[in-house]
Amino acid sequence: MTSMSYRGTTALITGASAGLGEEFARQWAERGADVVLVARRLDRLTALADTLERTYGVTATPLAADLARPGAGSALRTELQQRGITVQTLINNAGFGSHGAFLEQDPDEITRMIQVNVGAVADLTRTFLPDLAADGRGALVTVASTAAYQPTPAMAVYGATKAFVLSLTEALAYETRHSSLRVLAVSPGPVSTEFFDVVGTQEAAVGRMSTPAQVVTATRRALERRSTPPSTVAGLSNLLSSLATRFAPRRVVLATAGRALGA
Repeated sequence: MTSMSYRGTTALITGASAGLGEEFARQWAERGADVVLVARRLDRLTALADTLERTYGVTATPLAADLARPGAGSALRTELQQRGITVQTLINNAGFGSHGAFLEQDPDEITRMIQVNVGAVADLTRTFLPDLAADGRGALVTVASTAAYQPTPAMAVYGATKAFVLSLTEALAYETRHSSLRVLAVSPGPVSTEFFDVVGTQEAAVGRMSTPAQVVTATRRALERRSTPPSTVAGLSNLLSSLATRFAPRRVVLATAGRALGA
């Protein structure tokens, strides 16, 4: 395993106000990276930024942004340019899900989920990727999910958005293979965060619960391999489950997922 250099780089982390995003910020700052913290809750971002600066001696910049709004990526890049900040690492972590039959979902909530989980990821990645690839010292990380590996009845839109994230990231890993940029999609199973509070039920937590620290550490370890894989599944049991979906008949995979998610 090689050792990545984080010092002298800046990482932009979305969804940084809690959970996985907060842990990404802590682990990157601990290794010397400056961080740009993006989420809607500025008070939480500011408190985290103060803690990271005091603890690790890095520069932490909190920026409030609603990623459900189209063009958020360009607006963030313009703001950072005005502050003289160039990003070497982009961690697309922001996202949310909901539980229930598709026909019972609020259409506005579906649109917002697609914009945050898909639109913002594509927008931010397209906006910052030229800088990332040209510099080559950092990484492009997107948080997918084990939900990306099979249809997810009762979480149909969420699973579909994570399938997009996984496919996009793996494709970009190939397209940027001649650069020194490391590109990785990480797929955790259920994580002990606010995610399930937003979903509204623990019924969606299929599999063994991980901590944010476990998922982010697994992400770093994958990035620091001599040859970074285009994607990784965090947790052995989650990996085995995702592999099983490749060999079982699609109808069986669909039925199993539907029962597990209470569809």
